[in-house]
Amino acid sequence: MATAKQPVTVPTVISVDDFLASNPDERRRADAGRLRAIMGELTGEPAVMWGPSIVGFGSYHYTYESGRSGDAPLVGFSPRKQHLVVYLTGGGLEERYGALLARLGPHRAGKGCLYLKRLDDVDESVLRQLIERTVRVHRGVDRASRR
Repeated sequence: MATAKQPVTVPTVISVDDFLASNPDERRRADAGRLRAIMGELTGEPAVMWGPSIVGFGSYHYTYESGRSGDAPLVGFSPRKQHLVVYLTGGGLEERYGALLARLGPHRAGKGCLYLKRLDDVDESVLRQLIERTVRVHRGVDRASRR
């Protein structure tokens, strides 16, 4: 009898400090520390490992039109080898936040995430606005408008 696939991205007891310290790239570790501080400040939530490689803050419950549902961090990031990946609002990032993204600085955008080479290369005030807006949307305080 088949069972439903269990999500991989769930809160774990892995140490955020140990995970971040294990990154061999000094600059990536520094950027991750800064981003951790920014997200902690903007969410008021502690950093928690979601799965083996995502540092998340807070959580929200989602339900897709298909009926599939689950929990995800309000915002999060992963300090990967090539990029610092910032997880924001799922789907339509360019459509929702095109004007802000135009002012952010060098980045690539996926469906719901930003790929940054270095935090020093982007406008931190714009990044903060993107994070704040995502938190508001996930907490149901705001709608994801197209600003």
